[in-house]
Amino acid sequence: MKYLGLAYYTPEAFAAMTPEAVESLTRQCPALDEKMQATGKMRVSASLGEPHTRRTLRPHGGRTQVSDGPYTEAKEVVGGLFVIEADSEDEALRIASMHPAATLGEECGWTVELVPLEFYRGW
Repeated sequence: MKYLGLAYYTPEAFAAMTPEAVESLTRQCPALDEKMQATGKMRVSASLGEPHTRRTLRPHGGRTQVSDGPYTEAKEVVGGLFVIEADSEDEALRIASMHPAATLGEECGWTVELVPLEFYRGW
């Protein structure tokens, strides 16, 4: 089974951090990413562009309407994603718990949502 991990953060809390705190936090991420990769279960991992660079596409009046930015009601936004392939939900949770947003960044609202994928077409 494949699982999508969505890594969230709170932009206001992240922006309130000092540059030194941000650097200290992000310096810890590569080792955790490598730990996840070493499981052999990671299929995709990516960081997303800043919210102001994103575009939303939706059907409207028989055409595709493109607008600026994400339109979420939550204070948290998705900052990264990953796909893992696991034999069980327990294994998926174990691997997802290695992600930086699951172990670090409490001060800036980092969190991970793990979603089972019902449909997946790989690259």
